[in-house]
Amino acid sequence: MNLFFISSFMLTSLALFSLIYGNFLILNNLSIFLEYKFYGVNSADLVMVLLLDWKSMIFLSTVMFISGMVILYSSSYMAGDLNKVRFLFLVILFVLSMILMIISPNLISILLGWDGLGLISYCLVIFYQNVKSYNAGMLTILSNRVGDAAILLAIAWMLNYGGWNFYFYLEYMDKDNLMVFIGVLVILAGMTKSAQVPFSAWLPAAMAAPTPVSALVHSSTLVTAGVYLLIRFSPLLANTILFKGLMLIGVLTMFVSGLGANFEYDLKKIIALSTLSQLGLMMCILGAGFSNLAFFHLLAHAFFKSMLFLCAGILIHSFGDMQDIRFMGNSVKFMPLTCGIFNIANLALCGLPFMTGFYSKDLILEINLLTNLNVLSFFLCYLSTGLTVCYSVRIFYWSFISEFNFLTLLNLHDEDWLMVMGMIFLFVLSVVGGACLFWLMMPVMMVVYLPFYLKILVLGVIMVGAILGVLVNYFYIIVLARNQLKFLSFLGGIWFLPYLVTYGVNGGALGLGFSFKKILDLGWTEELLALNVAGGLRKLMGGLQVVHMNNLKIYMLIFVSWIFLVFMIFI
Repeated sequence: MNLFFISSFMLTSLALFSLIYGNFLILNNLSIFLEYKFYGVNSADLVMVLLLDWKSMIFLSTVMFISGMVILYSSSYMAGDLNKVRFLFLVILFVLSMILMIISPNLISILLGWDGLGLISYCLVIFYQNVKSYNAGMLTILSNRVGDAAILLAIAWMLNYGGWNFYFYLEYMDKDNLMVFIGVLVILAGMTKSAQVPFSAWLPAAMAAPTPVSALVHSSTLVTAGVYLLIRFSPLLANTILFKGLMLIGVLTMFVSGLGANFEYDLKKIIALSTLSQLGLMMCILGAGFSNLAFFHLLAHAFFKSMLFLCAGILIHSFGDMQDIRFMGNSVKFMPLTCGIFNIANLALCGLPFMTGFYSKDLILEINLLTNLNVLSFFLCYLSTGLTVCYSVRIFYWSFISEFNFLTLLNLHDEDWLMVMGMIFLFVLSVVGGACLFWLMMPVMMVVYLPFYLKILVLGVIMVGAILGVLVNYFYIIVLARNQLKFLSFLGGIWFLPYLVTYGVNGGALGLGFSFKKILDLGWTEELLALNVAGGLRKLMGGLQVVHMNNLKIYMLIFVSWIFLVFMIFI
């Protein structure tokens, strides 16, 4: 337990220092490069380069603060687990990998942090050792290997420039064909790590990990690494056809995940699909060329999303590890503090005015109106925003208002002060964090001039989404209780992406392997080769064994034969 407290305190202290230092860098408009030379042989130097600018320091403070709160929460959540020390070390290694990735302007050191995230996320997803966790872990790590391969190819192509510090080449090599190819590989890597379509299947599957890990992964570490990498490469790729395609993919991811969350019953998977929707929004505005806005939403989203997962963990604990929202009714009477914090986080996610999510989401949606956005992307972007409110209302209804549908003999209550303390700090940031970040990152007032009906369009979409959420719940109760429509499995299953990336990719190889087994291992090949050869060898070994068991007689016979042979030669 002391290890949890010490780790939490150190991370929180480092987060405060990083925030102060980031403010200093913003005010003085500074970026600091640190180089450490390990050794040099002739003209070849092995140098570690670190980039400390305001983006990396502010992001570091967010990652370390949320990690500190999650570890404090875990000290109570994982108290009864036999492997809690292993869990703590894995989480710390996970955070260190993310820190290495954040402060690296060099593709080699980025790959070290990138691969560290992938490997340790696999270890955390399979932490509860069962078949479901194993399958989810394999899907997670194999999906991320596509992005790892893309980074490795980008490293190979950057040999043409004489160094891997990509930061030096972004501004001056943007018209170079090799750099454009590297940009394509980086976009592929960012899409896999941030689970954009068609790589979205691993994100809901990764919910097999413990809930504190989900809070960390889905707020500020694993899934945000791809967005952060693309933000770093945005000077190279801005205003190119590649970013236009990324914007369309982001909008499609928003729509697919928002629709899927409205047909999902697993509480953690609903919040995971919500994360996927927000990642799509980040990719959309990043593709439009506004990297600072994408970074702003990345930070704001981290606060309330981590709090959502921590509240979900308390709900799941209280309901005897049950994650189905249909069994969670009327919990507001038993755990008012948890439900209150959960709903505040939901309101911040929906973009309620003057909450953390409002400052970034409202600005992103209004800036989208000023860009050359086509009608399809515009429609899907605003529709997905309405779907966010829709599934938030759905969670609110099923978890807190509907009838209590679980066991009667159940002790529901708010958890101990350790778990609540971690949530309280994130609760404060979910309320005021957006305003503070807005003042910090955009000291000059930004005014978006729009006609009145476009200005209130975001508010109208939120209202329509809330009404739709109520209607969808009514539709569930009246219709789906009698008729389970197969079309819903298509909508709720992220458009069959989990089946396509598992059976679609592995099905052919597994079928071929089964055919080989049937023909070779269990067919005539085994009969003709294995059994016949084995039978012949068995007979030969039997004859040799007879020889070995008559040693004396054989030796005497050989001796007599040898004497007879000598006698015949010399006579």
